Amino acid sequence: MSTRTCFPKTPVGVEGVEFTFATAGRIVFGPGSLGQLAPWIAENGRRALIVTGNAVQRTQPVFDQTESAGVAIDSLRVTSEPTVDFVREGAERARRSGCQVVIGFGGGSAMDAAKAIAILATNPGDPLEYLEVIGRGRALPKPGLPVAAIPTTAGTGAEVTRNAVLASPAERVKVSLRSAHILPRLALVDPLLTHSMPPDVTAASGLDALTQLIEAFTTHRSNPVSDGHCREGLRRVAACILSAYRTGDAVSREGMALASLLSGLGLANSGLGAVHGFAGPIGGRFSAPHGAVCASLLPHAMAVNLRAMEERLPGCEALQRYREIAVMLTGRDGARAMDGIEWISETCEELKIPRLRSYAIGVEAFPDLIEAAEGSSSMQGNPIRLERGEMQEILTLAL
Repeated sequence: MSTRTCFPKTPVGVEGVEFTFATAGRIVFGPGSLGQLAPWIAENGRRALIVTGNAVQRTQPVFDQTESAGVAIDSLRVTSEPTVDFVREGAERARRSGCQVVIGFGGGSAMDAAKAIAILATNPGDPLEYLEVIGRGRALPKPGLPVAAIPTTAGTGAEVTRNAVLASPAERVKVSLRSAHILPRLALVDPLLTHSMPPDVTAASGLDALTQLIEAFTTHRSNPVSDGHCREGLRRVAACILSAYRTGDAVSREGMALASLLSGLGLANSGLGAVHGFAGPIGGRFSAPHGAVCASLLPHAMAVNLRAMEERLPGCEALQRYREIAVMLTGRDGARAMDGIEWISETCEELKIPRLRSYAIGVEAFPDLIEAAEGSSSMQGNPIRLERGEMQEILTLAL
């Protein structure tokens, strides 16, 4: 199989760099920032649809804020990853009830469901008209209802991404609606909302953010603006993830909430890589949490990428970026790329990340997973085109 060249080395100040950067209409970050929801709702409509996750006891603040704005409320709860059927029905419900704004409050699933419902409520036709892979992939022609995205975990960055990930149980895949119209109008990132995360969710979501930062930083679609976000996010993860897991102190929680936001800014504008190329098909076929799957794959995908680039693309800029990642994660100026991978492996072990076999994944699933991963948009962003044997090696090492 042929290789694809990594993004070229471009000296600072040289002409020829072109990119587009898009994000939420407004980002508000900081402890207590949830208090800014009520004024925004009052400016945008008189009836709101609130989409929440499983943790019902944590949702009261957003209902209180919405009610204080004098706005009528309808609500939906996402009990697992949102499906195509769920958002189809949610969009119809939003239209029938005359909702004017949509609020996503929770983890990535709640925010993705809110974004999908908002965009489908204003665009004609069935979701399959617009979905990637299993649908026609048509462009969404109209802006959606205004969305406020409010994360209660620190990992997905979905509050600032331009896609909504949906599960299709019939096809056993997870696919995206993707459009700049999907970007929320308001991203409210209040670190106080993450304080009740249990250690296992803290670990999986935090390592999801780390994966997104690394892949957005090393993809051949990287750009100078997303690079800055990724570098800052990587430093935050290195400083905060272990203490957030061990003690859950306020400083570490805030650092991880910011790292998650930065990871969303990075991936939305640069793309991802092999880990997410696999994570989508795995999530569509097995009951496995996305963040934990990413964490189990990450060190092995990096090690295989590193060897492939050293062998086939020794001048690739991504090799230097792997070394830079190692310096940021370990805090050692002379760290080698492999030192960064070892830091990630040790961190995954301390955070008790399960191996893929914990989710009933076996070698018999590898051919289908590899075939699906090859066609994913994330895999196209990997810094080097992996051969099938290399893809199988990643899965085997993570098993």
